[in-house]
Amino acid sequence: MTPVHTMEEAAGSGALRLQMPALANKTYFNYGGQGPMPASALDAIQAAFQTIQALGPFAGPVWPEVGRIIDALRRRLGSSAWLGVGPGRLAFTENVTSGCVLPLWGLPWQGGDQLLLSDAEHPGVVAACRELARRQGLELQFVPVVDLRGSHSETETAVLQRFEQACTPRTRLVVLSHLLWNTGQVMPIAALAERLHHHSTQPWLLVDAAQSLGSIPVAEAAAAADIYACTGHKWCCGPEGLGVVALSERLLEQASPTLIGWRSLADENALASSPANSRFHGDARRFEVATSCTPLFAGLDQSLRLLEAEGSAEQRLERIRARSSQLWQGLGAIPGVQRLLPVEPPAGLVSFTAAGRSAADLVAQLGERGLWLRTLADPVCVRACTHITTTEDDVEQLLLALRQLLTAA
Repeated sequence: MTPVHTMEEAAGSGALRLQMPALANKTYFNYGGQGPMPASALDAIQAAFQTIQALGPFAGPVWPEVGRIIDALRRRLGSSAWLGVGPGRLAFTENVTSGCVLPLWGLPWQGGDQLLLSDAEHPGVVAACRELARRQGLELQFVPVVDLRGSHSETETAVLQRFEQACTPRTRLVVLSHLLWNTGQVMPIAALAERLHHHSTQPWLLVDAAQSLGSIPVAEAAAAADIYACTGHKWCCGPEGLGVVALSERLLEQASPTLIGWRSLADENALASSPANSRFHGDARRFEVATSCTPLFAGLDQSLRLLEAEGSAEQRLERIRARSSQLWQGLGAIPGVQRLLPVEPPAGLVSFTAAGRSAADLVAQLGERGLWLRTLADPVCVRACTHITTTEDDVEQLLLALRQLLTAA
């Protein structure tokens, strides 16, 4: 396979797939876990390492280049094509969990405050909220959303009603993923934020956006949430170890830095001369900590450029849904297969079970055939993810393998 290395060559349907070495020897449906990196993103990482080593790596001339790489990604992610909140509201993190936890733990809590979490949240976020509640004397309550399997409008109505009913005068935080990692439903983040705005305590809204950035349009939700935490290594097909969190203006006014380092400070040198002058950044950078791997920023920036070349977020979602719809319809024709959603999936996550078959065994047998999916524990199921790099033939290969395996059983 000859990789493509320029934006011009990358433009056009299917071009991104040609850049991904990982797709040359397997049929891949694990974008919700980790997306394969394009060759030119790997090239960008390597080039950044080489430039930094040539200039420094800790010499004066290197710092403008480091700043240029980081600032370029911050501007791109803050643009309307992505999070749409402006660079001043973005803090870089290592992953979604740290993007959630760092600002969350800096909020002013009082004993007895209530945290409302959906029952579809990732264990990492749930564990962080449990520990916060234990330390601060907070109350933790869960709102059911996993059972919602209807249309988008039905789901939105139910979600808004359930959270509105669950909110009390002590509710200070609501936690809800944008795209549920298990059932694949899209949650009404902007509409929920509007409801919370009119609640007596105006609870903060924390959104786990692990499955949404790169797969569905996110700007409206990112602008509405107080904490909107993303990662670059899933649907954005960037490197692992780099994430970003969008923070609201009111959170920046109310939250204090938690894990603090030199990048949290507006002027790290002022601390030595006058501690009184050591001030944190006035924007979201106060939640950044210290040294990051700068070449990863160049890699993610290139992956985002390639996604932009494939069309707008809405256009990419249309392509993603074409393949998830094909898969969903095909699964419905296989005896014994039960799809978690009785309606076509709103994005690229398709979860299902097979009667009498262990999800883990089924995934292992598919892997032996070069088809890569994953199991989920809650609810127990198999999850397949379709992206703009997924082809009709990929889906047909998966459906054929499932028919053969289930018929043989």
